[in-house]
Amino acid sequence: MKRNVIRRKPLEPKSGPDSEAESRDGGVQSVDRALSIIETLAEDDEGYRLSDLAIRTGLSTSTVHRLLSTLESRRFVQFDRTESKWHVGARAFTVGATFARRRNFSAQAVPYLRKLRDLTRETANLAVVDDEFIVVLTRMESREIMRSLTQVGGRVAMVASGVGKAVLATWSDEDVNAIIRHHGMPRLTEKSIVRPSDLFKELEKVRRQGFAIDDEEACMGLRCIAAVVYNDCSEPLAAISVSGMTSRLTDDRLPLLGQTVREVAAELTVALGGVMPAGKSD
Repeated sequence: MKRNVIRRKPLEPKSGPDSEAESRDGGVQSVDRALSIIETLAEDDEGYRLSDLAIRTGLSTSTVHRLLSTLESRRFVQFDRTESKWHVGARAFTVGATFARRRNFSAQAVPYLRKLRDLTRETANLAVVDDEFIVVLTRMESREIMRSLTQVGGRVAMVASGVGKAVLATWSDEDVNAIIRHHGMPRLTEKSIVRPSDLFKELEKVRRQGFAIDDEEACMGLRCIAAVVYNDCSEPLAAISVSGMTSRLTDDRLPLLGQTVREVAAELTVALGGVMPAGKSD
């Protein structure tokens, strides 16, 4: 079904010193026009015929065709010969994905980590998945005595961490099984989950309550409670957690701590422009 798209005004001739400079440097104008074509193609997944694309951009058919040929040679656009339509190409996706990967949201998360730390009086962490491991990006240290399992930049197996289980709970069973096949289920402590059936039961519990608990599974004496931060496609972008010694993260505190972590994760999701999955909004 064709999406509603933003109507782009045709490119109008400019006047003044800038336009004179562009006239002397046709390359600048060509870049501007090529980017306009890519932006227009990105507005509609169904693509555009050459004549429609010329109308939308306000350029001549011959100019559009010339630019499309160059963009196609660099794989920024592609041509569907079956429907005679042009679409955004794989290279454009690669460039866009690089921006998404390098987007620095750690600074934006700091106020929320500080809030989580102050509400719980425990260390608050922000982590992401990297090559099927959990990597801690930043943390807000508790004022209490604390032993950290990982330092900022440290990696830990997904199945052995609260953050990892929070993210895994959003994945399909097939993807979880792939993690198990690739990395196994290491027994880090006597409380580590080492059977796939037990892990799947745990993940189902995480889905019901909206947060995950690492109950001394990675390090004896430490507990971690985590919830997912989502992107604008309602997919896991990161996760936040609180971690502390079992003497402070007692059984009777876990439900309230879990709800607090979940609520702050939802707030951070909105602040970063993300969307909570249906049924998970607080």
